[in-house]
Amino acid sequence: MAKHPNALSGSLPPEKLRWRCDPASIPFDTTASVEPIAHDLGQERALRALRMGVELNASGYNLFVCGLSGTSRGGMVVRMIEELHPEAELAPDRCYVNNFKSTDYPRLLTLPRGQANAFKKEVDSGIDFLRRRIPQVFEGEPFQRQKARIVERFTLREKELMDDFTRRIAREQFALGRMQVGAVALPEIFPVLDGQMVPIEEIPKMVQDGKIENAAAEELERKYDQFRQEFTVVYRRTLSLSRELASEMSYLEQEAASVLVDGVIEELKEKYPNDQIAEYLEEVRHHILDNLEPFKEREGEDNEPPSEGGGAPKPERSDRDPFRVYGVNVILAHNEHEKSPVIFETIPTYANLFGTVHRSYDSRGGWNSDFMDLRGGSLLRADGGFLVMYALDALTENGVWRTLKRTLNHGKLEIQPVDMFFPFSAAAMKPAPIDVHVKVVLIGDHEMYELLYDHEDDFRKIFKVRVEFDEEMKWSDDVIRYYAGRLRKLADDEKLLPFDRTAVAAILEHGVRQAGRRGKITTRFFDLADLAREASYEARLDEAEVVTSCHVRRALEAKIERHNLTETKLREMVEQNLIFIDTTGGRVGQINGLSVLEIGGYAFGKPVRISSSVALGRAGIINVERESNLSGRFHDKGVQIISGYLRHTFAQDKPLSLSASVCFEQSYSGVDGDSASSTEIYSLLSALAEVPIRQELAVTGSVNQQGEIQPIGGVNQKIEGFYYVCKMKGLTGTQGVLIPAENTEDLMLRDEVIDAVAKGRFHIYPVSTIEQGIEILTGIPAGTRDASGKFIPKTVFALADERLKKMAATLREYEPGL
Repeated sequence: MAKHPNALSGSLPPEKLRWRCDPASIPFDTTASVEPIAHDLGQERALRALRMGVELNASGYNLFVCGLSGTSRGGMVVRMIEELHPEAELAPDRCYVNNFKSTDYPRLLTLPRGQANAFKKEVDSGIDFLRRRIPQVFEGEPFQRQKARIVERFTLREKELMDDFTRRIAREQFALGRMQVGAVALPEIFPVLDGQMVPIEEIPKMVQDGKIENAAAEELERKYDQFRQEFTVVYRRTLSLSRELASEMSYLEQEAASVLVDGVIEELKEKYPNDQIAEYLEEVRHHILDNLEPFKEREGEDNEPPSEGGGAPKPERSDRDPFRVYGVNVILAHNEHEKSPVIFETIPTYANLFGTVHRSYDSRGGWNSDFMDLRGGSLLRADGGFLVMYALDALTENGVWRTLKRTLNHGKLEIQPVDMFFPFSAAAMKPAPIDVHVKVVLIGDHEMYELLYDHEDDFRKIFKVRVEFDEEMKWSDDVIRYYAGRLRKLADDEKLLPFDRTAVAAILEHGVRQAGRRGKITTRFFDLADLAREASYEARLDEAEVVTSCHVRRALEAKIERHNLTETKLREMVEQNLIFIDTTGGRVGQINGLSVLEIGGYAFGKPVRISSSVALGRAGIINVERESNLSGRFHDKGVQIISGYLRHTFAQDKPLSLSASVCFEQSYSGVDGDSASSTEIYSLLSALAEVPIRQELAVTGSVNQQGEIQPIGGVNQKIEGFYYVCKMKGLTGTQGVLIPAENTEDLMLRDEVIDAVAKGRFHIYPVSTIEQGIEILTGIPAGTRDASGKFIPKTVFALADERLKKMAATLREYEPGL
């Protein structure tokens, strides 16, 4: 059998294996000489969506940002919004005040921007003024004279009533005195016997002692009952007089205090010409005049004398300030010249986001709450502007997502305590809702957006703007300037060493590798920033003044070492022959495939043996991984494509009469993806044609039903993974990897691999079709059909086709009825 040349001339040259950033193209010596840059580049699509979202003032046009990565995503979005300078309707100031008619429903006052704190200050000042002046008025001589006249008049009337009653009972030998009942002396009627007042209870004893006749005693008791009834009427009249006195005194106090109260209230109404405020101030006026008792006490005085030792304990007093009801709780205040707020809420708990009601505890451990205990949250602070937060936090915090939807749907914020979500909550206060106009910006990933869009109906209505940031951008001359400026800003902010042109070139090359395609570079600057920090650390260890490419390479190597323990263990298992990977010789139906594992953000290539066996039958291709429930959907699809390719190539003149099995050897954790579908075809062709495959080669690439090799991901990691296995087992100069030709532009291999290729010790073959690949793997021509439709003899396809014909004929002999 004639051997086809192994086509080493088809191996890629070293210059094709990596895109190089020429340090000479860097227009500066170090980043210390460039201007720092904070903005982002290459996100025009996202910025257009962001601009539309922040400038379109319509219901439901809140934003969901996806595609951003890194720890500063929120800060980046905030900065972008601030740079757009969106025009928005500025929010007014908000205050909660007491609702004197129903204290459980605090009243909301809306004031022009910048006036809330001034209003609070003037109300407090007015109350302080009344607390100082009202006691002075009540202590003044004019008030005291009027008070004395009223008291004198009522005292005289009360004295006349009592004197008239006293005279009438005296004529019947009775007198009015007082009887001690506990600590209280109550008025009582006493019979007068021999000039002495005798309690009525002692009369029966005097009868027994013979001091008074029985008939006289009965007459005394009858008169006592009569006078007692009359006294009740008189006493009621005195109580009525006391109430009249209290009423006149109250009226006098109100008249005296109203001059001061009216002055304070009218002055406030003039300064704040607002219907809401005017209505509230009228309630304050009436409440003060109806409750003047707290104002009678001078500030700092305590009317109750201190208890002396051994005396009765002083009654407990309320811890509540009696003037608290006149307070103004400013929950949202602005500077008159402030712009629309952009709030980044990093901890969106219910209380932080929507506000809460604080509890006030007294000295006995009891608690209560009123309008002064209301606290606003970041949603209120963002009124008239923008609120930025992470979607995952909003979804996982108790009660946040449901309340956020309700607030955005209705445009009203209700402040409630956190314990409203728990049973047996004692909260009964219901503050007036606040009209809010805020745009919410959620930051999440693509999967979360799709999940919410598909399963949350309200999400579609209230988050209509999707802002999607790309993770890569096109390479251009601006990229060097942009990344150099970002590196300069990073160095300034974190006191890093400056980066010379070779270090910048090395970092840019790493950015291209991260993007996975030449002509592209990653926009995930935080990854490159980490590399820059670690390179600066390496430079400081060398006591260098600038960071160079050498330090960048060492930082990359150190990072790999920190993450590649699993990779190292797997290589050791290959070296110890615990995992079977051949790198020399030839085997029928056996080939080296390539896979990518990612652990903790570190991706590396892992060679895997793939084997095939064929026999008579009608089962077709048996996917051993699928039969073992270790195959994913994409791998299952790849196997079906393989069947389609075999039918397309070999079943045009006969049925495929075979049972073939394909297996990933020593794979126990599941297989997915179709990047090994070309590898599996090569293995099947080898088993059918009974020609050995070179074990010094490994293969990656997906395939379609026409046998065209399609590009795959992770090509760099796969190549490097097989290279290190070959290096460990000994490089022979014939080893290498077959990759899809379309992946050539994705190659950004490590320097060690490139050096091995340059020295002819390792090879990388780009292939476009199954025919090209099988020729390299077997050293035998793939074979084409001649004019008669038959494959050229002694080719791989001819051998495979001939065996398939024999298998079909043999199967017909065993199953003649089919």
